[in-house]
Amino acid sequence: MRRVNGGNEKMKRPILDSRRRAVLAVVAAFPGGRECAATCLGLDLKQFDNKLYENPGHRPLTDEQVLQLERVAGTTYLPDYLTGLYNGVFVAMPELADTDNIDLLARAMGTAVKRGKVDAMILKALEDGQIDEAELASIITAHRQHIAARHAEVGAILALHRRQGDAQ
Repeated sequence: MRRVNGGNEKMKRPILDSRRRAVLAVVAAFPGGRECAATCLGLDLKQFDNKLYENPGHRPLTDEQVLQLERVAGTTYLPDYLTGLYNGVFVAMPELADTDNIDLLARAMGTAVKRGKVDAMILKALEDGQIDEAELASIITAHRQHIAARHAEVGAILALHRRQGDAQ
């Protein structure tokens, strides 16, 4: 699985070019790995592996099962992959109960960092005067993350500061 190159090794994110890779990335990010993911879904390891690796005669993990794993792992790989198919971005909208001014500041800083990462990647890619396919894929992935962060930031601002009488 190819990974996005970046300065911080902990910030690497796989480039998701198939549903299978997205699901494998979810399991790789799951605390405790495959064994714990299988237990979380109530499957024995052999059943889980057959579904995970889409072995012949076995159905892959369902979207609901992947969602359950992503909620525990704190990832959004499957919706990121699916929205990427449509040249879109997935944005999990914040819950109003979880939003305050400190959260807004943290979101704004996170958005700025992601924009800076995109700009730095573009600058580095242009050092030789052109952008190759690997650089393009990395830049697009980082750009989608930046746009998603900005959209969530704006959504949080609107949710927190919306006039109470206007809320539906």
